[in-house]
Amino acid sequence: MAAKPRILTDHKDMIWSLIPLIAICAIIAVVSGNCSVGLTGGASDDKTPAYDVRAGLTANAASLPFPVRLPETPQGWKPNTGSTAGIDATSVSNTGYLTTDGAYMQLSQTNAPEDSLVGYLSPGQALGRGTITVGEKQWVQYRTDNDRSIWVANLGDVRIGLYSKGGDGDFTTMAMAVLAAPVIPRSALPVPTG
Repeated sequence: MAAKPRILTDHKDMIWSLIPLIAICAIIAVVSGNCSVGLTGGASDDKTPAYDVRAGLTANAASLPFPVRLPETPQGWKPNTGSTAGIDATSVSNTGYLTTDGAYMQLSQTNAPEDSLVGYLSPGQALGRGTITVGEKQWVQYRTDNDRSIWVANLGDVRIGLYSKGGDGDFTTMAMAVLAAPVIPRSALPVPTG
């Protein structure tokens, strides 16, 4: 059979010629190990190195004007981010974790008022859902317009904010870990040199 004249080729011919090429590229990527498919969706699927929570929060405790807690998270939770940001006239310390179910949980610690912390965690609208008592502390619950939850507790000199799409079990786990966590003592902080 003679080849089709060039003037008669169209987008369907191009798509049919690309399909085998894409299949070959996918096979090469999987075989070479440069591509993986995470079927469980858990923290163990994440290939990025874990964030050093102890070093990050210790540095935050040295520079922030409020007590910073270092929670002990359960086996299977992976710390993956840490940052500080401005909020009102003060700062907020953020640490992110992947839970065993693969949900992202952010822990925020600040001495800013609760409404400022909620506004920081949810740039959109956050509606109150009531309160829950965990670890003998009252946590105010919010639901954001992007289908996330926020829990906030007032510990006197610091407000604790939890932000996630995870379930109440993850929130309770982190809330208990934060309340049981020691404040990083000032005596443990590095002494500046020079």
